Amino acid sequence: MATGSDKFPTMYPVEGFRLGTTSAGVKVADRKDVVLMQIAEGSTTAAVFTQNKFCAAPVIVAKQHLQQTAPSYLLVNTGNANAGTGDQGIADTLSCCQAVADETGAEIHQVLPFSTGVIGEPLPVDTICNAISSAKKNLSVNGWQDAAEGILTTDTRSKGASIQCDINGSQVTITGICKGSGMIKPNMATMLGFVATDAAIDEELLHAAIRKANGKSFNRITVDGDTSTNDAVVLVATGASGVQIDESNFEPFLAQLTSIFTELAQSIVRDGEGANKFVTVNVEGAETVQEALSVAYAVAESPLVKTALTASDPNWGRILAAVGRADVSDLDVSKIQIHLNSVLIAENGGRASSYTEAQGQQAMQAEDIEITIQLNRGQVCETLWTTDLSYEYVRINAEYRT
Repeated sequence: MATGSDKFPTMYPVEGFRLGTTSAGVKVADRKDVVLMQIAEGSTTAAVFTQNKFCAAPVIVAKQHLQQTAPSYLLVNTGNANAGTGDQGIADTLSCCQAVADETGAEIHQVLPFSTGVIGEPLPVDTICNAISSAKKNLSVNGWQDAAEGILTTDTRSKGASIQCDINGSQVTITGICKGSGMIKPNMATMLGFVATDAAIDEELLHAAIRKANGKSFNRITVDGDTSTNDAVVLVATGASGVQIDESNFEPFLAQLTSIFTELAQSIVRDGEGANKFVTVNVEGAETVQEALSVAYAVAESPLVKTALTASDPNWGRILAAVGRADVSDLDVSKIQIHLNSVLIAENGGRASSYTEAQGQQAMQAEDIEITIQLNRGQVCETLWTTDLSYEYVRINAEYRT
């Protein structure tokens, strides 16, 4: 189950960034599950990682390697998260990095590892290492679609986004893939995301770009309120286009990058486990960003709101209750207005006088639903995206290991 179109987009190649995908049989035989990505020399790379204290072994190693030198390869496996695996998990991750180094001639610290899948199970090191040669043979600038498939877990569709855009009169390409469907409440990024551009950007600006784009996209989605142990997003700038991004053109570039990040982030929500609805939650008129997000997440993560969405039931009292329990000091409920799509459902501390159940029912039939909460106490507005909570979500996660 998913919402919106499942058509995979046209993916423009990024010179200096190649992807190779293969089937190793990490969890399921003959399924694409190992991806190797090659980064051209002279590129800059930035990444953000989960803040979950039980972060996976590959997250620990990737952070360490990224601090040492510019990476030359990214290695991704699905089917096993290598999280909750202690010292052995670190050793297994390093073994996989060494296998890439041996195969390619790179140094071990030039390899950034990423894993996704079941938590708490030993990584099948030999299975992954034996597949690296095949992944290397498949390296191609046109390898995006296979790679998008090769990083999936419970996802029902591959996720990609790509643009060729004008930055102050020069053409720049930005292309990316991601995976994620459940265990989605990023605390820096999302499950796994890999974005490359042929623009040239120094490390300082690249880190600023990923933080800002990430903050308005991957950090504004929630499916179930669970932050993964393995979350990571990587941004690579190869410089192959010869277009230099600096202070003079950073904002136009950032706007385009944020559009790609947002498209990818929304594709995760649309493919949320068991999702029937794509829900936009807007909070307007807040005093601070934190206040706006507190209200938005209270609504987006309420099991009662989310199950009402599954049933297409305009149970507006559940939205009202969620807003009221958000961490907002001195909230004057008499000033709040709540809309369900274009229907005013609440004002003056209760149900809007113009509201009818028929209006609410009609609004809730749509696949895409917008909940707008006007606090009328400030100028700050924030938006996040979420799903409903269906019977299918429970089934998927109840049967995840079986």
